Amino acid sequence: MIQRKHLWGLVALTLMWGINWPMMKLSLREISPLYFRAMTMSGGALWLFFFYRWRGLRMWPTVSEWRSVVTLGLPNMLGWHAMSIFGVKELASGRAAILGFTMPIWTVLISVVFFRERLTLRVAFAAASVALAVALLSSVEFGALSGRPMGILWMEMAALLWAIGTLMMRRAHLTLRVEVLTVWMMVLASACLWVIAGLSEPWPLWQWSGVTWMSLGYSVAINYGFAQIIWSVLARELPPTTSAMGVMAVPMVGILAATVIVGEWPHWQDFVALVCVVGAIAAVLLPPKTSSRT
Repeated sequence: MIQRKHLWGLVALTLMWGINWPMMKLSLREISPLYFRAMTMSGGALWLFFFYRWRGLRMWPTVSEWRSVVTLGLPNMLGWHAMSIFGVKELASGRAAILGFTMPIWTVLISVVFFRERLTLRVAFAAASVALAVALLSSVEFGALSGRPMGILWMEMAALLWAIGTLMMRRAHLTLRVEVLTVWMMVLASACLWVIAGLSEPWPLWQWSGVTWMSLGYSVAINYGFAQIIWSVLARELPPTTSAMGVMAVPMVGILAATVIVGEWPHWQDFVALVCVVGAIAAVLLPPKTSSRT
């Protein structure tokens, strides 16, 4: 049975991650996407480095451990965060959250196709549900004069890279603590983002509104700070299914928070797509019922 501290941790994490989607949208009104990611991820990595060092963790990877930092950091940090911020820029934040949380389905499908895991009715149902969700959200974007269908492609590429990174993490033989690995993956990704942003985006003017500064602070302190700490604890102490199921409500929080924070009102297609994605994740993560004989 899940302990009360874990339950409160899951609730806090769901709220933090859900609210972060529209908070990012606030910053993107005045800051270009890659510079936003570079600034906030750098600040978060610095925050976490000193926190975990204060906790007494070994913070410096050995020569052999740097390979894991690079290979796991490219899809999990650089790929996911770079692609998803372009998706948030183009789409309503709640819609981007729904698409981003198709990641577990991509994980299962990749496992079936490339690692010869058995294709079950649950997986087939999940794939069909996610396809329906993407089709519904695509219809909204293509049907609107201001629609941004490229945002859907960005978010699905982000979800796919996250899924690949997750599978790589599962198969990696790590000698470095996951918390420390996360910090250095963030350092690597933010360094790459600074370079890419410098080559492709104009230098920020740093003359932003108070709302933008607040959004930046939220991303550094909450999204890359407290939320990462909570997730590291939950991922270490809870079964993978439980921790994954616990954050399934993040897209719903994102949709509801977006109406208050950025004034984005969802369409009926958003709610149906959300039900499809949550149902798909539940189908692949919930344990099957066991029949008992009397």
